[in-house]
Amino acid sequence: MASEDLDLENAAKENLPLTPEGMAAEWAAMPDIAPDESEPEAHIDRLMTQDEIDTMLGFSAGEDGKGGRNGIQAIVDSGSVTYERLPMLEIIFERLVRLLSTSLRNLFSDNVEVTLEGIRSVRFGDYINSISLPAMLAVFKAEEWDNFGLVTIESALTYSVLDTMLGGKRGQAAARVDGRPFTSIEMSLLRRVIGVVLGDAEAAFRPLSPVTFKVDRIESNPRFVSISRPANAAIRVELRFDMEGRGGSLHVLLPYATIEPIRELLLESFMGEKLGRDPIWENHLATEVWQADVAVKCVLHECTMPLKRVMKLEIGDTLMFDARPESVASLRCGEFIVSEGRIGRVDDKIAVQVVSPLRRSKTTMAAFDTSHLTPTA
Repeated sequence: MASEDLDLENAAKENLPLTPEGMAAEWAAMPDIAPDESEPEAHIDRLMTQDEIDTMLGFSAGEDGKGGRNGIQAIVDSGSVTYERLPMLEIIFERLVRLLSTSLRNLFSDNVEVTLEGIRSVRFGDYINSISLPAMLAVFKAEEWDNFGLVTIESALTYSVLDTMLGGKRGQAAARVDGRPFTSIEMSLLRRVIGVVLGDAEAAFRPLSPVTFKVDRIESNPRFVSISRPANAAIRVELRFDMEGRGGSLHVLLPYATIEPIRELLLESFMGEKLGRDPIWENHLATEVWQADVAVKCVLHECTMPLKRVMKLEIGDTLMFDARPESVASLRCGEFIVSEGRIGRVDDKIAVQVVSPLRRSKTTMAAFDTSHLTPTA
């Protein structure tokens, strides 16, 4: 009877409408379930090991053992382009540092130490957003490359340059004045410094590719500097100027689209500190070439004969050439035709009179240097 009453009570509960009171009654009637001590509690999170944290953040090498990045570091690095693909850039900007050390010393009449802090690839939009104001931004155009670049003078260097050129005391930091734009006198002085930097940059690029850098405009607001798309990659070169306790950083920004015309030349790497040609070696090589002896052959006529007939030739046989006495013969040096001449006799020797000028090569020295860069079919 007790079991029947329990079944009737359960059936009645199932037919009850779903109300908050009924749900509370069912919750109170549910038996307590003791937790199993063998299983870990669900509300306790598992602690990550140091190796798992390094893998997630990308501080450990990849599984292939080749030092590849993974995790968050791989995501960050996937959007950047390394400048090491253009090894000539470092040589060019090291040459720029040497040139600036002399040019700025003459401009300021003081000792100026210029150091190359680093060369890295950045996104144009990220670089523009990272510029701290106030700053002097000079947009210049590369005439031969038909594109633009950017020179940024940070605020610390700006006031140090103005203080040095206007006769400030040595050994103390320049006073920083905020809340006002640059005056016309200050912009004129900074334009001279920018002109010196661009002039030395032209000299640094000249052995590789002649180029003219011309200042297009000067801005003080980064929003007005739109020489490339924000997502495009660019090369940022940071130069540090030290003037007896004063100084700052100057950045040269070159978008990859600007240096695209000379990308093949930047892919090369020269051994040693020499950049471009060595005039001493060129003069020595030219002297040796002019004194070299070459063998020149005089070809009267050429004809094609079957091998069977050639094998039957004997001493005394006569070969008939399709040439007349007044026909010209070709003078050859190896496989190249140098000139043409007529056959004659001088005393008891056979002579050749040159009747056409020498055929000079149309390949210039510059074309010869870049001939290996042209893909062959």
